[in-house]
Amino acid sequence: MILTVTLNTALDLTYGVPELVPHASHRVGDVAERPGGKGLNVARVLSALGQATVVTGFAGGSTGAALRELLAHLPPRDTTGTDTRAAAATVIPAATPATVIPAVTPAPITDALVTIAGNTRRTIAVVDRATGDTTQLNEPGPLVTADEWAALLGRYEELLTGADAVALCGSLPPGIHVGAYAELVRLARAAGVPVLLDTSGEPLRRGIAARPDLIKPNAEELAQLTGSREPLRATRDARRRGAHGVIASLGPDGMLAVTPDGVWRASPPAEVRGNPTGAGDSAVAGLLSGLVEGLSWPDRLRRAVALSTATVLSPTAGDFDRAAYEELLPGVGVEEHTAAAREAVG
Repeated sequence: MILTVTLNTALDLTYGVPELVPHASHRVGDVAERPGGKGLNVARVLSALGQATVVTGFAGGSTGAALRELLAHLPPRDTTGTDTRAAAATVIPAATPATVIPAVTPAPITDALVTIAGNTRRTIAVVDRATGDTTQLNEPGPLVTADEWAALLGRYEELLTGADAVALCGSLPPGIHVGAYAELVRLARAAGVPVLLDTSGEPLRRGIAARPDLIKPNAEELAQLTGSREPLRATRDARRRGAHGVIASLGPDGMLAVTPDGVWRASPPAEVRGNPTGAGDSAVAGLLSGLVEGLSWPDRLRRAVALSTATVLSPTAGDFDRAAYEELLPGVGVEEHTAAAREAVG
């Protein structure tokens, strides 16, 4: 079982409009609702990959109740959307070799969220169908009390006893101390459970000092953490600050992995346009599923990049297009850095 922690859950709303025009009224062409927040996005992708997942974090109020109702009926979706399959086919080189990926039955997602008095936030993604660009609006999270945090810690320690890996994801809601992720990392390490941390800002700075097994910042988060915009130098600095492994998301340029076992650069077959919401969360799901399945680092990165790209091609925030994923996977390039580069980050 993989455990995901989302302290600032959300009800994700995606609005599709023919064209987004500032200062104008818009007729929404389609609306999608999903249980969201980074860790819940990770769990949805893990489920689609056949990995049993337990989600914990906070949910409260009418929005929290709606989120949990949607979560109880997952996975209802078909990840093979016709429109996105066509889009994927236009960006994948014709010479990409075929790969047979076994059919997967979606695995259950278990709700272990902690109920709080505050109302869970909403996030709204407005997708411009003309350009594929997305505008994101994120509400602030609810205030979490000291007693509610204590209840979460108790639930978390119980869940760690049955976990093969844990992902700590997203922002902190009001009321949660900035060192919360560092506390959760230390508990996971004490329990012997591999832990991946995916957050930003001061929570990442504090959390990395607790020595998580992996962090997965994007380029901007990595620059904020280290002060460097050169990926290899920045990942080297991040490892020195405490992370055992650093997987840097570089947007359309793929990923850079700096680990105790080596250094790799993974790149998608071609650049794509679409809705990037949840792409990083899909990458986390790829990394964690590869970890628990015992895949090599190149295969974990290949899966993470293919899932991330297939999420960009999906019309709905936080979902991925399975047809695109299966076409993309064999075309992801993974290059191991030279011995000199490995020594430079050691």
